[in-house]
Amino acid sequence: MLDLVPVRTGQTSAEAIAASLSLAEIADRLGYRRYWFAEHHNMPAVASTTPPVLIAAAASRTKTMRLGSGGVMLPNHAPLIVAEQFAALEAIAPGRIDLGLGRAPGSDPVITQLLRGSGTTSDVEQFPRHVQDISLLLGGEGATVRFTSGGEYNVHSTPAAVSTPEVWLLGSSDYSAQLAASQGLPYVFANHFSGQGLERALDLYRTGYQPSEAHPEPRTFLTVNVVASPTAEEAEARALPQLRMMARLRLNKPLVALETVEEALSAASDPATDQVVEAARSRWFVGTGSSIATELCEFAAKFGVDEVMLSPVAGAYESEAMDAATGRAQTLELVAAAV
Repeated sequence: MLDLVPVRTGQTSAEAIAASLSLAEIADRLGYRRYWFAEHHNMPAVASTTPPVLIAAAASRTKTMRLGSGGVMLPNHAPLIVAEQFAALEAIAPGRIDLGLGRAPGSDPVITQLLRGSGTTSDVEQFPRHVQDISLLLGGEGATVRFTSGGEYNVHSTPAAVSTPEVWLLGSSDYSAQLAASQGLPYVFANHFSGQGLERALDLYRTGYQPSEAHPEPRTFLTVNVVASPTAEEAEARALPQLRMMARLRLNKPLVALETVEEALSAASDPATDQVVEAARSRWFVGTGSSIATELCEFAAKFGVDEVMLSPVAGAYESEAMDAATGRAQTLELVAAAV
């Protein structure tokens, strides 16, 4: 399960986060394996800005499910801070923490510059080394800083760890696939955002994989946008708000809170929006629980992945409670019952 903590018309951040935490409890009860929070900034329809905070809140309300970031956008943060945050999360929920790392900014250039301070690209260029640094900092032996004068300084992310988070590399490009392969890390292809280049990325990852001690074999999963409802008609209606939001992103239109189903159905359209909506819809899994379960199993088998991560993008009707995720919960329940 991947959660961006969507914010719909009239909903507050507090209500959106309450809805997502309730959804995490449902996913845990249904037996989902992982629940990851994304990192996005300054977006009216997304409240998932700080994955570590949301992971900590979800950890206190779940029992068995792994919790993680999908992902921490590493160029926005100092590697030591990320390692310390996730070492602390691992101490809170031992054996249940995943650290998914990405190199995308997660927002526009202005916010990126505010997050990075200097506004340079150096942190992006150092991404491979920073990924290695975090893995070392989380390990029992820590990382060693070597000074030009010849001295050394040992650094740990936490004083006495008994377990460590599992590190995953996220991406949707050849670069991310090759980097994950070269460092012997599990790899997640962000198929929910961009389905382009999927087969090539997976092939590059698998053929170039360098076994590591923690991961002697390559491991992969894909993210997919899913809407399941009792009827196909309802599923299509619930998919429309998020499809229209995707069109706004692609066409560089002003971003707004996520429309309700009623707003999306009654909104005036245009050829450009319709084209983006149609293209995105062709890559989504929308229908009844049984139809989606069949399609997901076929999809996973086609690409030989170990897991599939659902991004439940079902929109809400105006009458539904603001502090609940009725459509998204319905999606998880119907898929779980059918798989």
